[in-house]
Amino acid sequence: MPETLEAEVIEVDGKPPPRPERNPEPEVRGWGGMPRTIRLDRRWWPLWILLGGFLLIAGMVFGTLYLIFAAIRGVLRFLFGEPSSR
Repeated sequence: MPETLEAEVIEVDGKPPPRPERNPEPEVRGWGGMPRTIRLDRRWWPLWILLGGFLLIAGMVFGTLYLIFAAIRGVLRFLFGEPSSR
């Protein structure tokens, strides 16, 4: 592995080096006044699409199962009545 050399540039062509410019991003505020700081890396968009699709499908499956069990419970309560508490 080659060794890394560090050097400070004082002058190039008789001119001092330009100062590094800092361009801070404009601060965007959300609805609650809190700054929005979340920024997703563009290289990972296929992963975010897959994860979003997985969450959507999982939510639909759980919602459908809940509706099926609620319907079955409603039919059973209709047929056999409410359990009496003794």
